Amino acid sequence: MASDRLVCRECHRVNEPTNDTCDSCNSSSLTEDWAGYVVIAHPEESEIATEMQVTEPGAYALKVR
Repeated sequence: MASDRLVCRECHRVNEPTNDTCDSCNSSSLTEDWAGYVVIAHPEESEIATEMQVTEPGAYALKVR
């Protein structure tokens, strides 16, 4: 998955490679240099979402460079 997706450096959201900006926060700071990801379905019930400060469902990178 890492090779064909872009990740936002600001919010760590995994985006489609055709996007110029992040689907979640509209940042244009996207990178291909990331590792690991988690899919968060219910951020309001997730300890991982709380730790990552995620409030919207979606796929998020664990490490972004």
